[in-house]
Amino acid sequence: MARRAILPTLRTIANDMDDPQPPKQDEYVETERDRRIANIVLLVILVVIVGAGIWLANAMFEQRVLDDCVAQGRTNCARPIEAPPR
Repeated sequence: MARRAILPTLRTIANDMDDPQPPKQDEYVETERDRRIANIVLLVILVVIVGAGIWLANAMFEQRVLDDCVAQGRTNCARPIEAPPR
């Protein structure tokens, strides 16, 4: 019985795919304000991604310098730690 219930649904879906209806024009109209907001959001995301990439590249560079120093057998490779003033 379950098979009989599924077949009409599949036929309906197949018929809908064969005869697509154009979208209604009055459902949603993108305004200039919507595009501007979307562009600002995308710009912020892009700036965050680029900033994260620059930070990651700098962190990798600093780690490479530290690894090279340790590989040469040096003992004082870390940055100096500044003590707070008393």
